[in-house]
Amino acid sequence: MDFVKKRPRLLILLTAAVVTAAVGTVIAIRASAMHTLSPREVRDRAAAQASKVPGRVDCRTAKCIALTFDGNPGEPTDRLLDILDQYKAPSTFFLEGRRIHEYPDVVRRISAAGHEIGNHTWTHPRLTEVSDGQVRDELNRTGRAISDITGRKPTLMRPPEGRTDDRVSEISQELGLAQVLWTVTAKDYETSDPALIARRVLDGADRDGIILLHPLHLGTVPAMPTILEALAARGYTFVTVSELLYPGAPEPGKIYR
Repeated sequence: MDFVKKRPRLLILLTAAVVTAAVGTVIAIRASAMHTLSPREVRDRAAAQASKVPGRVDCRTAKCIALTFDGNPGEPTDRLLDILDQYKAPSTFFLEGRRIHEYPDVVRRISAAGHEIGNHTWTHPRLTEVSDGQVRDELNRTGRAISDITGRKPTLMRPPEGRTDDRVSEISQELGLAQVLWTVTAKDYETSDPALIARRVLDGADRDGIILLHPLHLGTVPAMPTILEALAARGYTFVTVSELLYPGAPEPGKIYR
């Protein structure tokens, strides 16, 4: 008899649990399906007000691709810079902050060579899994460290592992940072084989692509001459992420891929 009396309450609790789970699923789906902007979208929106600026690559007409490199600026970044200079390939470096002051000359060299520097947090946490305060601290500390060395504060950031959501986007907007994901990853953290890394990049490369690489993995820098030569032979122009968006410009909080 007691069980019969408790059944309506049990059904209510079960229903509430199901509804809660469903809402959580919807939120997760929305977070994973966040709107990203393509470089072409950004350029097309800006085209009506744009005029040609001498010396700037215009990816509305040029076949552009952006190489991006994540990690701290330690060895072998100097060797990578030598290769990029040889192939005249301006790129974008998303730097972690925790070891940045160990390599100030490398950071200055990246900037002086015309490469773009973005923010890749201080300790590389998943920003979707830490507090608002930690997100701000990770990004602010790295931004200050880069600015102390180069005199310029980054306006781009790459969330570690590409993990972002509405909350991270709001904080990024507050801090004046646009978010940059990628269209191709070499998954160079899985292999030290330069030929495999090069093949993965070249198989996925396309116009307006954003390529993700990690210089500190053993096979990445050795793969770069093959990657650069093959992309140049296909008619690509190497640009930074911001140049890829020109005549548009990255907007704080927005996500680009």
